[in-house]
Amino acid sequence: MSTATPEAAVQAGMGFGHFIAQSDAVGKTLLAILVIMSVLSWALILIKGITQIVRQRRSEKFLGFFWNARSLDEVAGEIQTHGAHDPFGHLTAHAIHAQAHHARYGAAKLAEAGSAQDFVTRTIKKVLDEETTRLENGLTTLATIGATAPFVGLFGTVWGVYHALLAIGMSGSGTLDKVAGPVGEALIMTGIGLGVAIPAVMAYNAITRSNRVLNAKLDAFAFELMTFLSMGSPLADNGKSGKSAAPSVQPLRPAPLAANT
Repeated sequence: MSTATPEAAVQAGMGFGHFIAQSDAVGKTLLAILVIMSVLSWALILIKGITQIVRQRRSEKFLGFFWNARSLDEVAGEIQTHGAHDPFGHLTAHAIHAQAHHARYGAAKLAEAGSAQDFVTRTIKKVLDEETTRLENGLTTLATIGATAPFVGLFGTVWGVYHALLAIGMSGSGTLDKVAGPVGEALIMTGIGLGVAIPAVMAYNAITRSNRVLNAKLDAFAFELMTFLSMGSPLADNGKSGKSAAPSVQPLRPAPLAANT
């Protein structure tokens, strides 16, 4: 024969399911928003993570071929045959094409004005900006989820506590066992908000650092590539030969971009 008291039976029936069943339209809407945030953030995390792994492997493969190639013509032939599927290959393809285009047609349009080196420099900067923009896609969404999810959960908690206190006040019983259950259920929303926000913030920081490292490597590679195109010799040859070095090329760094939506 069960010895459980009515109060214990009521408390045993409480939990997340009971909280959702007792929630009104506002509470359920807030929960749906948190679920959507969680699904969206994890989708972005998986997509960005897989993309970064693939991009890193392709970049390493291309750089290995590039630095072991005998000439830029060999690199251009490889790109023409197999295409450019990584940021370094994309940058190299556009830079070589820009130099060849200017050498063949000259400055036929305003976009091609200036010397061949000026045209190639502008092309490289444009590609670097495009790569930076591509790398930043989705990061604004992750940052927004990480910043707002805890407050959405907190709002859900406040709303749940408010309705729980109203129900307790109408029942005329304000003992601790009557208050603790409903208030504890309302705190679930805060926990859900934190559970949504923490992975998004951690992924945002990791992806941002990875993008910063890749941008630095692209910046250095663009400097080397511009030197090859302008002088036809690696940087290590400067100062070793009897010829005077050509004017130095300033490192190419993409301009700051506005936040993506």
